[in-house]
Amino acid sequence: VQLVESGGGLVQPGGSLRLSCAASGFTFRRYAMSWYRQAPGKERELVATITSTGGNTNYADSVKGRFTISRDNAKNTVYLQMNSLKPEDTAVYYCQVLGAWGQGTQVTVSS
Repeated sequence: VQLVESGGGLVQPGGSLRLSCAASGFTFRRYAMSWYRQAPGKERELVATITSTGGNTNYADSVKGRFTISRDNAKNTVYLQMNSLKPEDTAVYYCQVLGAWGQGTQVTVSS
């Protein structure tokens, strides 16, 4: 299993970013996918999950209404659209499946 995240960066409060996670080494369309994040000095937390078909999604309370998880099974890619970003969203964001993790992508929300 290989997971490669991209799309992070520095954004002002209220801004948006779209993260991508390109997956390989397994049958992507058969598995639910998740995004996690880890802020400095804090434990890694689950942000969002999407089922294998994309028919169901779940979100942490802290991001509901602001973040949207989606997937493209033809491209073996899962996305995280992040809107109305807040400084407390600053973290390294990881995608996860089958116990495997990507290297993460840094998101910094600051003016």
